[in-house]
Amino acid sequence: MKLVIAVVQARDADKLLEALQAEGFRATRISSTGGFLREQNVTVLIGVEAARLHDVLRVIKANCYTRTQYVNPLLPIVESGEFFVPQPIEVEVGGANVFVVPVERFERVP
Repeated sequence: MKLVIAVVQARDADKLLEALQAEGFRATRISSTGGFLREQNVTVLIGVEAARLHDVLRVIKANCYTRTQYVNPLLPIVESGEFFVPQPIEVEVGGANVFVVPVERFERVP
């Protein structure tokens, strides 16, 4: 048994959870915030038999995309009289950070 912990961008979460459910996997969604841009993330917890781990990872890869986004950088400290106009910079966001940990014991309580 394995526990898959996937941290995904919030905009990918609903599609991912629907795809996991369609494949017969149960998942728990936990809202979280953090990362480079402090954007809304979702942490998805998935318990899976070791034999089906590859299937879970395939579903995650198929539903969590990287994309580019333009952000304004923080203003640097400038001397008085200087003028600085920040230019938006392009950054890559999205995708998924996936952790797979072994589970020693699992029980489902009805």
